Amino acid sequence: MENKKGVVLQAHIDMVPQKNEDTDHDFTVDAIQPYIDGEWVTAKGTTLGADNGIGMATCLAVLASNDIKHGPLEVLLTIDEEAGMTGAFGLEAGWLEGDILLNTDSEQEGEVYMGCAGGIDAALTFDIARESAPQGYVARQLTLKGLKGGHSGCDIHTGRGNANKLLGRFLAGHAKELDARLIEFRGGSLRNAIPREGFVTLALPEENLAKLDELYSFYTELLKSELGAIETDIVSFNEAADLADVFASESQTRFIAALNACPNGVIRMSDDIEGVVETSLNVGVITTQTDKVEVLCLIRSLIDSGRSQVEGMLASVAELAGATIECSGAYPGWKPDPESEIMAIFRDMYEGIYGHKPNIMVIHAGLECGLFKEPYPNMDMVSFGPTIKFPHSPDEKVKIDTVELFWNQMVALLEAIPAKA
Repeated sequence: MENKKGVVLQAHIDMVPQKNEDTDHDFTVDAIQPYIDGEWVTAKGTTLGADNGIGMATCLAVLASNDIKHGPLEVLLTIDEEAGMTGAFGLEAGWLEGDILLNTDSEQEGEVYMGCAGGIDAALTFDIARESAPQGYVARQLTLKGLKGGHSGCDIHTGRGNANKLLGRFLAGHAKELDARLIEFRGGSLRNAIPREGFVTLALPEENLAKLDELYSFYTELLKSELGAIETDIVSFNEAADLADVFASESQTRFIAALNACPNGVIRMSDDIEGVVETSLNVGVITTQTDKVEVLCLIRSLIDSGRSQVEGMLASVAELAGATIECSGAYPGWKPDPESEIMAIFRDMYEGIYGHKPNIMVIHAGLECGLFKEPYPNMDMVSFGPTIKFPHSPDEKVKIDTVELFWNQMVALLEAIPAKA
């Protein structure tokens, strides 16, 4: 077997630390609490970590096995894939000897991936002036939660609600009508997860409280009507809060208008690959400090020009609103290779086991393969994995029977690796 082409098994060791607002969990010390729910494994109130724990476990299981037929083997485990891909960025030429890389970070059994989107982070910063709340004002906190959230690449085309954008829409429509003044806006927790929850603290005249109740209740019902086929668990709260200094009127107007105008979701579908998103934007995280508000977005695109287009759109929004924008952490896409030998081997292996071909796909998400191609341009790569639903959200779950299918495919694929020329 030593004359076979060398294989690199690859996974990332980090996970997305998402939890519901009412879940008491510290990811730095508390264990994930998995449980079986019918055909699935999920976790109590948090992300499960199957993305990419299943892949890492598979790589280690191959190393531990004495029964699998394979040639020269290496395992590459990276850090920080979910937050910046710094592990993949750190890989240098000459460290790996393999000819083929098997990435285990895909999330639909029956699909094999040969390309992915690149991306870049964009941070918009709004300088905020504050002043004392006007006399007779009281504070309320508006909460929007129960949205599905999910992966800002794989799920961006599904029409799921973005809590940041939905609360921004309400403020754009009614803040002036209510004479309301912002105290705080916070929503989302990761730039690569669609925000499930958002919170707005505002001050308004006490005599307008009933009107706020009426408008926010109506808006919640409107969202249920608009998004009800997808978002079945929308919940809103309108609760008393502590009064504090408010945004100055000019600062508030700039921020609300910019948030409402900011593009979000699918920007363009691919002309080359049917059903695949080409370019998208996720308004992922909004945080408020005493003197500024920061909006953190993630742009994804299969093509560099698409990414640049959205960077320009955000720059224009920032310019009009008197905000600053900083783009960072750009990573390349993974260009499909129609002549890939390992793709052909995977296709034939899969058809030999199941009697039909797998779906050969390009994914609108950031796989590390694009970065690995920089120091290893001639390394042949594919990505596959078991079925994982709702990654990057507390609803994350992995389908139990597909883990066995994934393992069987890995074993068969390693055995099918050809000899070196």
